Amino acid sequence: MTPDPTAPDEEQERALSVLRSERSFLLVGHVRPDGDVIGAQGALARGLQALGKEVRILNADPPPAVFDYLTRELPYAVYGGGPLPAHDVVVLLDFNELSRTGSMAAPLASAGSKKLVIDHHPYEGRPWWDACYVDVRAAATGLLVRRILRALGAPLDRVGAMAVFTSLVTDTGWFRYSNTDAETLSLAGELVSLGVEPATLFGALYQRRPVGEPRALGAVLARLEYFAGGRLAIAHQPLGNGGEAPLEDADPLLDLVRGVGPVEVVLYLREVEPGVCKLSARSKTEFDVNRLARRFGGGGHVKAAGATLHGPLGALREQLLQATLEQLERGAGGGEPAR
Repeated sequence: MTPDPTAPDEEQERALSVLRSERSFLLVGHVRPDGDVIGAQGALARGLQALGKEVRILNADPPPAVFDYLTRELPYAVYGGGPLPAHDVVVLLDFNELSRTGSMAAPLASAGSKKLVIDHHPYEGRPWWDACYVDVRAAATGLLVRRILRALGAPLDRVGAMAVFTSLVTDTGWFRYSNTDAETLSLAGELVSLGVEPATLFGALYQRRPVGEPRALGAVLARLEYFAGGRLAIAHQPLGNGGEAPLEDADPLLDLVRGVGPVEVVLYLREVEPGVCKLSARSKTEFDVNRLARRFGGGGHVKAAGATLHGPLGALREQLLQATLEQLERGAGGGEPAR
């Protein structure tokens, strides 16, 4: 019989044991929570509550407005400083470094509670948590939450199903990215059978864009440049965006430029305040943008990563350009030079 690749290993079983035995949980995501964070938190909260557990969701930043179909159903709270709510276990979803929680990092580090990581990002360093449920092959953290709820015997209602579906579609580009696999599509079918309406969620997520976004996108695209024979594309947004509204969501830009034939890597550098820039990086080949982002203190996935950089926009752009060109020269993934 072929072994089940999704069956929990010894480390994951320890995480399941913590979830079974403890009573109260604080679910925490990274700063600027995205669809995978919001979805994974919502599904896990719903499932643990169904098992009689006490659950609180708390993030450093509020959920984006597009997820209102979940925030109407679940109590996503925002940390305002001071003591954390009482809890036995803090569950860190979709990240693996406490620094990614921003203002919550210090109080979480000093809390005497157990730390449990549920994540699908690679981690370099010594484990600092008490338990973890990690699978870097998984398409989304929400998919791991579905595995966990199944192992715990927790029911998944329509709201929990919408939350898991949100994780899947936001982290797979609505099933277009290379992380979409058989488990992902099979799970999507299960979620639809539980009452998820894909067209309704697509409309909520992608068809309520801000009025000013097309002009904001146009202003950023006007600064787009290609390098390395078109393999690398870089766009940037200075403060003020040339008089247009700021482009807050990088995905429309990244998806559009990544669709250009020869482009392998897209970098978007956005100045958020003087001397501080946010990098969003995407790849559609074997180029490892996680490796690139880690050189600048960030991280993520092989094909989607980001970082916060400090310095003048122009200088940072030049540093990123040179680092990316060097990595392209090394060949697949950015390791040894191509032969």
